[in-house]
Amino acid sequence: MSATRARRIPVVVTLLAVLALTACSVGRGHPAHARQFTAVQPTPSASTPSASASPSAKPAFKSLAWYVSQVPTFPEAPQPQPVPLPSTDSAPIWHRLPTDQKVAFITIDDGGLARPPEVIDFIWEARIPVTMFLNSPAAAENTDYFRQIEAVGGIVENHTITHSSLAGRSYDYQRQEICGAADRLEGLFGKRPTLFRPPFGEHDSTTLRAAHDCGAKAVFHWTETVHEGKVRYQTPEKVIQPGDVLLMHFRPALMDDLLAALKAIHRAGLTPALLEEYVR
Repeated sequence: MSATRARRIPVVVTLLAVLALTACSVGRGHPAHARQFTAVQPTPSASTPSASASPSAKPAFKSLAWYVSQVPTFPEAPQPQPVPLPSTDSAPIWHRLPTDQKVAFITIDDGGLARPPEVIDFIWEARIPVTMFLNSPAAAENTDYFRQIEAVGGIVENHTITHSSLAGRSYDYQRQEICGAADRLEGLFGKRPTLFRPPFGEHDSTTLRAAHDCGAKAVFHWTETVHEGKVRYQTPEKVIQPGDVLLMHFRPALMDDLLAALKAIHRAGLTPALLEEYVR
């Protein structure tokens, strides 16, 4: 998702109606998106507000319009300054991306447990940059869902085949888990993953070497987790810092998790950005 795109979220139902009614004519060339999406356009799961609705009417609690109305207005993200990558035979691992730019990153893991359909429309309406670390079997079973998130700007990355702990396992085992998932994801989505997250965050030096050999430019841990609408800080600051990586999962409360992450990023004076624009 382009760093030059403003994430200014409409808060009135009338404007949402105009956006919904013009979606067919705007499509993937919407001027708010510099990225040209090539995947399928999502089918909105929420009903279009009536054009005769009162401008002062409040959206129903936890409807798509309500979630969109709760998203704060962010300043434009800065022009990305990609971080330098080491020239070694191992991928670097980061809990926090080493950048001073005032950005933070939203990541969503797994994909097998739950896939709330309204998430697709929320990401589109709220212009949320997300990186999806997917297990390859979940991606294969629910390819259309993840392609629709791709269509609104999400990026698919690697989270192994079986979601088993890698630390302490042989190089061959770890390479099969990482390369096997990368091969499958590339076949499903037409792009080989360039980032990797080990299940449970558990890794060793063999993990970093295998990830590098499978095409990963970097391995990511996290600095905050988000679950059931609550941000849990794992650093002493208890506030999101530039470069922080927020972890959530494809679970039933993903809408609440996304909203909580956006609010926490806004409170910290930061703007959501896309990891892939900083790790190239």
